[in-house]
Amino acid sequence: MIRATKVLGQHRWTEAAADTVVLDFDDRHRRRMAMTGTRGLEFLLDLESAVALRGGDALVLEDGRLVEVIAAPEPLAEIRGSDPHHLIRVAWHLGNRHLPTQIMPKGLRIRRDHVIEAMVKGLGARVIEIEAPFDPEGGAYAEHAHADEHAHGHTGHDHAHGHAHDHGHHHHHGHDHHHHHDEHCDHAHHHHDHSHAHDHK
Repeated sequence: MIRATKVLGQHRWTEAAADTVVLDFDDRHRRRMAMTGTRGLEFLLDLESAVALRGGDALVLEDGRLVEVIAAPEPLAEIRGSDPHHLIRVAWHLGNRHLPTQIMPKGLRIRRDHVIEAMVKGLGARVIEIEAPFDPEGGAYAEHAHADEHAHGHTGHDHAHGHAHDHGHHHHHGHDHHHHHDEHCDHAHHHHDHSHAHDHK
C-alpha cells in the first residue's frame, strides 16, 4: 500500500489533489493510519510524528500525488454570550478544564458534552446545537510550539557554528587555512539546513 509521509499546510500547495479524505477531529491527529479517499484511493498515513491536520492541508504520497484533507462535520455546541466580556468569562472556564475550544467571531464551539453545556448555561450563556467541522485552537498552538522548537534549535546551531569559527580564527592566522575553514563552515551550514528540512517531513 502506498504511503503518505509528508503534510503540506493549507496555503503551501496549488496543484489538483488526486483524492480527498474526510476526517473528524480525532482522525486529524494521527501518526499512522490506513485511509481511503472519497474516490477510492487507499493509502497508509505514515508520519514521523503525529501532526494536527487542518481542513485544506494536503497529504503527500510517495509518488508525489496529493490527497486533500477535509474536516468532517460533527455534533458541536456553539456557545453565545450576552457580550464579548461575558464570552471571555465563559472561555476562561472552558480553558480551565483544558477543553478543546474553537473560537468563532460570535461564539465558542466545543464538542457536545451535556455536563459542560449545563455549566455554561449556568454562567448565563446560550447553547446552540450544530453540525460543523471542529477546528479548535489546540492544533494551531501545537504547531506554533513545534515551530518555536525548530527556531530555537536553529539558533543553537548558529551559535555553535559561530563559536567554532571564532575558535579556528584565533588559533590559525594563515590565510589559506582560514579559506578552508570557511568552506568547512559553509558545508556545516548546508548540512544543518538539510537536516532542518528533514525534521519537517
